[in-house]
Parts: sequence; structure tokens; C-alpha cells
Amino acid sequence: LCCFQLYGYCYQDSNDIPDTLTTITELGSPLEMIQLLQTSWEDRFRICLSLVRLLHYLAHSPLGSVTLLDFRPRQFVIVDGELKVTDLDDASVEESSCTSNSDCFMEFPARNFTLPCSVEGRCQNMNEKRNLYNAYRFFFTYLLPHSAPSSLRPLLDKIVNATGNHNKHVICTEYLALELSPSPSVNSEFTQKCVKSANTQYRRVPEAFIPDENYRCWPSYHHKGCLLSVFDVNEAIEICDSYSQCKAFVLTNQTTWTGRQLVFFKRASNHIVPDSDKITYVKVTD
Repeated sequence: LCCFQLYGYCYQDSNDIPDTLTTITELGSPLEMIQLLQTSWEDRFRICLSLVRLLHYLAHSPLGSVTLLDFRPRQFVIVDGELKVTDLDDASVEESSCTSNSDCFMEFPARNFTLPCSVEGRCQNMNEKRNLYNAYRFFFTYLLPHSAPSSLRPLLDKIVNATGNHNKHVICTEYLALELSPSPSVNSEFTQKCVKSANTQYRRVPEAFIPDENYRCWPSYHHKGCLLSVFDVNEAIEICDSYSQCKAFVLTNQTTWTGRQLVFFKRASNHIVPDSDKITYVKVTD
């Protein structure tokens, strides 16, 4: 689940390079951090969840604790919204040997750590700690807090800080709570933000859609319009009220991977067409 799936391989001898090995793997998209920051927070959260699963697998693999010595975005790809390792050439299962704690010094650009030296002469959990901190500085610190739901920010700050401090217990506990919550049947902090009672009145038009009247917003699931995910109609009203150009919105029957409903926000409602799969809400003006 965490690494590229191998579909097949073959050996081939040639005059130039003997014993050539060719592998056939699944296709993934290169990881571009700038593009990721322009996607929805839900999609970035999904990537972070898959990274947590990867960290757990590397720490408890059949070979022992595995560290990725070149733990950078270029070593990963996105497959169906999940993060996977594509290059294992720099993976190592060797824990550093030591005679004292000073031998277990880990140096990073912004912070350094010293781990305990075990009685067996090995730096305790160095492979796991190295992976954890690299995940923090290359992924979590960028992808998690940015445009996150306000109700989740204290919890996310706790997770990010714990990752930077090597507190794996906090990370696993809090992530497990978040991972279990996105079910559409669960009324959780992840799927529902606190919304205020709206003073604006909206007219409900069932089985209707507004094909035009798009405007751009960020972040959006649609590059030419404003398509966002909501927990319910109240959250859609709150979002529409927050945009001065929003005069209507359309509930679709599509949902995100967490069960949140996708909604188109429109700048006018002059042209409404029948559509059995959608419900339109038009802002009522005085």
C-alpha cells in the first residue's frame, strides 16, 4: 500500500550491460509541492494520512526498521490520491552503531537531536526518528495547517509540533482519531465546522442547475469555477455569504473521499435548467 506496486519484471542479457533487470510498476504522478498547496485541504490531508501509514510500515517492516536516507518529495509519487515511495535505492535497515549518546547525533538544517545509545551499541530508533522528522520538515509543516478547517487547527498544530519533537505516540493517536472520523455517518469535527445562523434568505429550487455564472475561488475542485465541499446546506450558506459575488449555489450528488458534498457557487441565477441530480439555492434580495 505504501510503495509502488510491482506488476512484473524480467532479466535481459546484453553485450553492454549483463544481467539487466527491467521492472514494470504502476503509474503515478510526480509530487509537486506547489501544485499540492493549490489543492483542497481534504486532498492534502489524505496524502498526509498515507504518509503516516508509510512511516508506520517503515518502522515495523519485515526487515526491521527501515530509513529513507533521501527522504524528499522527488522520491514519492501520487497514486489515486495516496502517497507512495517510488525510489528505494537509498533505503537502509542498519541502525547506527555507538559507544555513547554523543555518537547518536542527528543534524538537520533547523534542528538537531541526540538519541540514547542502547546497551547493544546501537542508536535507539534512529531510523524511525529520521523518517519522522523528514516527514515533518518536507510534508506535514506545509500540507497540514494551510487552509485547514478552523475547528481542527488546534489539533493539527498539536500533531505538527509532535512530529517536529519526535513524539510518535501523540501523532499516531491523533491521526487515528482523524482517520476514523471522515465517515459521512459520523458528525465529527472533521466533517462539520461550527456554522452561524445565517440572516440571508435562500429560495430552494429542487431538480435544478445553473450551467453558467461561474466565478473562481480558492481552493476549488474546478479550475474554471468555484466548486467546494460542505458538510450540509448551512455550511454552503455560510460560504456563499462570505463571497460578495455569490448569489446562488448548487448542491450536487457528488462527494469527496470523506463524504462531504460538492457544491457549485454561482454569481447569478438568471438561467436555471432542469437537472434531477442537483438542488439550487438562490439568494433572496430585498
